[in-house]
Parts: sequence; structure tokens; C-alpha cells
Amino acid sequence: MKVAELSTNIAYRAAFLAGIKHSIPLVIGAIPFGIIFGTLAQQQGLALWFTQSLSIFVFAGSSQFIALGLLATGAAPWLIIATTFVVNLRHMLYAASLLPYMHQLPQRIRALMCFGLTDETYVVAIKRYEQTSESASAHYFYLGSMFAMYVNWQICTLLGYTVGEAVPEIGQWGLEVAMPITFIGIVAPYLINRAMWATVVTAGTLAVLLHHLPHQLGLIVSVIVAVICGVIVNVYMRIPSPAIKSEAGMSKNQTECEPTKYASVQEKG
Repeated sequence: MKVAELSTNIAYRAAFLAGIKHSIPLVIGAIPFGIIFGTLAQQQGLALWFTQSLSIFVFAGSSQFIALGLLATGAAPWLIIATTFVVNLRHMLYAASLLPYMHQLPQRIRALMCFGLTDETYVVAIKRYEQTSESASAHYFYLGSMFAMYVNWQICTLLGYTVGEAVPEIGQWGLEVAMPITFIGIVAPYLINRAMWATVVTAGTLAVLLHHLPHQLGLIVSVIVAVICGVIVNVYMRIPSPAIKSEAGMSKNQTECEPTKYASVQEKG
């Protein structure tokens, strides 16, 4: 193996491990969520193979919880699919922002990375893409985060299903609060300007006001309106105010006048 190739492999391995390391705090936040899902699935009479298959092939916590609730009520398969589809529409926004960094990758690699796209992986990966010019290294970082989240979810689902029954009323412990706290931790670092504040406040307010809409449509409406609001605020902030325009105009006039004043002084001299 050539030295350059060996060096590249070492760098990619380091990026993969860094992706795992940066995802650890988010993995911890997802542990109670996965255990509760496995426990509830067992309590509702789902087979272990079916429960684990949901985590293996769906790999979407919020959608799996919603599917679990709909299965318990005997909802039709099309309704379960439609509802989980709507809930996961937010991933389209994630994918759109990642596309500039991934459009040159082979289709099969992009498909794999899309499957492993979660809220947590997106948060840590998009920072790496924005901070580095080495896309290949960032891809391995993404895969490392995806690997950590995926393995954790499988283990927690299995633990919840097999051991959760031994813990009385674990579903009533309120452990699910770990997930909202995790999301707050994800969003908080991005509150650095008025546009982000407007987006978050609008989304949070509308999500509460529209929670009664069927099939979780309130979440989608909230996201769309919040994004539009954030864009408007961002565009408005870029437009100079009249005072700034006036000051800029004065500065320009002063700059234009300086040569004249200088010439006048020279003439007097």
C-alpha cells in the first residue's frame, strides 16, 4: 500500500471515529427513548422479530412510536404509512441542506446516508460539512455518527423488549422527557441571530396551537410557516435601514469631497 493511500485511510478512519465521538451526548439522550419503545412494543403484544425489524428497517424513533400507537388502535396500514410519512417530511429539509455536499457521491452511498439520516446525525454532520473543505472526510464523519445512532437504537430496542418487562411501569417514569431535552440542546446553539429566533419561536408556538390537527399535520404546517418567517426576517435584516443608508451616503459624499477640499488647500498654498 502506498504511503499516500495509507495516510488517507488513517484520516478517514479518524473522521469516522470522530463522528462517533461527537454523537455520544446525543446517543445518551436517545437511550431512554429506545428502551421505552421496546418496552411498549412488548406490552402491546408485538413479536420481538417485528419490533426489532421496525428498528432495523425503519430506524425513525418518532415514526415508530406513532406507528406503535396506530397499530394498537387497529389503524389501517395506509394510514400508518401516510402518518409516518408526514412526520418524517422534515427530513426533506435536512436532505436539501446536505445535497450541495453529497451530490457527487454515488447513488447507492447517498441512499445509505439518507436511510441513516436522523435529527442527531444531521446536527453533528452539517457542522462538519460547514467547517471543512474536505468533503470525503466529512462523509466518513457522517457515517460514524450514523453508525453510533443506529447501533444504539438497535441495542436499546432489544433491551427494552427483553428487560423492560422486569422494570415495573417503566413507561410511566417520564423518561421520554429526555428526547425533548435533547432536541432543545440541538437547537439552542443555533440561536445566534434574529432570524433563527424568529424561526424557533414561530415553530414552537404554532406546534402547540396546531397540535390538534390530524396526522401530525400541525408539525408540518409549523415547520413550513417557521421557515418562511425565518427567511423573511433574514432578508429584512440584510436591507439597510434609512439611517444606515443616510450615513453611508454621507460617507460617500465626504469621500467624494475630500479630493476637492485637498485641491482647494493646494491652490491656497
